[in-house]
Amino acid sequence: MRRVVSMLRLSAEGLSARQIALSLGVARSTVAECVRRAAAAGIGWPLPEDLDETLLERRLYPPSLIRADARPAVDWAALHGELRRKGVTLFLLHQEHKESFPDGYQYSRFCELYRIWAGKIDVVMRQDHRAGEKVFVDYSGQTIDIIDRRTGEIRTAQVFVGVLGASCYTYAEATWTQTLPDWLGSHVRMLEFFGASPQVCVPDNLKSGVTHPHRYEPQINAAYQNLLDHYAIAVIPAHIRQPRQKARAESGVLLAQRWILARLRNTPLFSLDQANREIARLLHAMNRRPFKKLPGTRLSQFEILDRPAMRPLPATRYEYADWARVRVQINYHVQVDGHFYSVPYTLVGEELDVRYTATTVECLHRGNRVASHVRSGV
Repeated sequence: MRRVVSMLRLSAEGLSARQIALSLGVARSTVAECVRRAAAAGIGWPLPEDLDETLLERRLYPPSLIRADARPAVDWAALHGELRRKGVTLFLLHQEHKESFPDGYQYSRFCELYRIWAGKIDVVMRQDHRAGEKVFVDYSGQTIDIIDRRTGEIRTAQVFVGVLGASCYTYAEATWTQTLPDWLGSHVRMLEFFGASPQVCVPDNLKSGVTHPHRYEPQINAAYQNLLDHYAIAVIPAHIRQPRQKARAESGVLLAQRWILARLRNTPLFSLDQANREIARLLHAMNRRPFKKLPGTRLSQFEILDRPAMRPLPATRYEYADWARVRVQINYHVQVDGHFYSVPYTLVGEELDVRYTATTVECLHRGNRVASHVRSGV
């Protein structure tokens, strides 16, 4: 606005529009337009003391008035929800907008307005999560205290949290440890809570899930991989020191701490079952709590977005299994947990993978099952 002030001052001093344009390095038409607007606004020289640059600009160049009915109102929140459905794009939504409102926004303006709206939801980068695609899993850093009735001893339990990407529908439960059996059991119960399985699981680099973290080829724990294969789920561990890749899990953990653990801080808990009943009660309310900036709740968005896009669970429940790497002895037997099991004699000296559950022992050579036995000692 400094040039505008200079134009008004030089015009008041009697210089022509041409002279002012040459002096300030602007077009003559610009000078003439500025002087015309000042006259129309009743602004002369010298400028009033209370007229700062912001007010001067507002009076000389008032924002253009747009008729309220010039463009149809767009429900950007509903459109944002539609974008999470599989195969839905902004281009498709714009086409539907034009079909309903032939005089509506053109594509470039439509996209611009949506991005402006979406930018107000959060000031940090937002990831677009497709319906039924990902579940993010992690443990809360905050534990929960459980009291032994007989001794009064306090034992801490871990809190497992799983969050679906598109709907933010959340599962939480308490387990005694973060070891492999509890880690796998929590996944099974989480999927049964959802009643369906997503395409991808995004865990943190917990040892129970990821044996060796790597940016491109992480090594997944064999038992964990077996569980995911059972439910036809791919695993993509979050990269180390990349918290935004697991933002859903981080936010789910934070909500669980605020809406579940904080509310249980003064509630005496005497068993893991009691703790999980209380967690389930508060989780039920949390998933039905309305969003602040989007329509609906986690449950309603789950029913609309994630559930229809997720795959049904397999007919049989996953059974936890341990894995071992053994070598076939000269008597064509392998030793597992202190017991011996026979395999084909042609494999003497070979290394086998052994998968053993509470009832069965399976021996695999290069991925092919070569022997199966009822587990001894059960």
